[in-house]
Amino acid sequence: MTAKTTASGTSRTEVKSLNDAIALLTEDHKEVKKLFKAFEKLVGSEDVEKKKDVVEQICLALTVHTEIEEEIFYPAARAGIDDDDLINEAEVEHASAKDLIMQLQAMAPSDEMFDAKVTVLGEYIDHHVQEEESEMFIKVKKAKMDLIDLGEQMFARKAELMETMGAGIGAGSMTGKSKDSPHGKSARS
Repeated sequence: MTAKTTASGTSRTEVKSLNDAIALLTEDHKEVKKLFKAFEKLVGSEDVEKKKDVVEQICLALTVHTEIEEEIFYPAARAGIDDDDLINEAEVEHASAKDLIMQLQAMAPSDEMFDAKVTVLGEYIDHHVQEEESEMFIKVKKAKMDLIDLGEQMFARKAELMETMGAGIGAGSMTGKSKDSPHGKSARS
C-alpha cells in the first residue's frame, strides 16, 4: 500500500508527527515556555539589551501563535467540538495577552513595570496553555478532525507570518531559532 503524499511530496504518514495541528501548537507552547524561563533568569538584571531581545522573541512567538490559532485552529475547533464557551474563553485570553504584548512593545526594558508585565503575561500564557492542552486538545482529538490538513494550513500560515514579521522560519519553532525543529532551522533576520 502506498502512502498518500502531500503537495510537498512528503507522505502523510511522515507528516503526521511533524504537521499535526496539536503537535504544532504544543511545540509552540514548549518554545514560549523556554523563552519565559530565559526571561525569569534576567529578572532584576541590569542587562536591558538581553531582556529586550528575549521579550521581542516572546512577543513575536505569541503574536504568530495567536494569529494561527484565531485564523485557522479555533474556527475548525468551534465547528468540530460542541463547546463554544471553551473557544470563547480562549479568545478572551488571547485578547488579554495581546494587550500586554502591545504594552510591552511600547515600553523600555528599564521601565519599572517591565519585569512585572512580562511575568504576568507568562502567568496568563501558562493558564491558557493548561486549558488548551488539558481540555480543548482532548476534545479536538475525540472529534476526529483532520489534524494533518489543519496542521499543514497552520504551518504554512505560520511560515508566512514569520517571514512577514522579518523573523524567517524553517518552521517548527515560533522564534525561527529551534535547532531541534523537525523542519530545519532558520535564524532571525
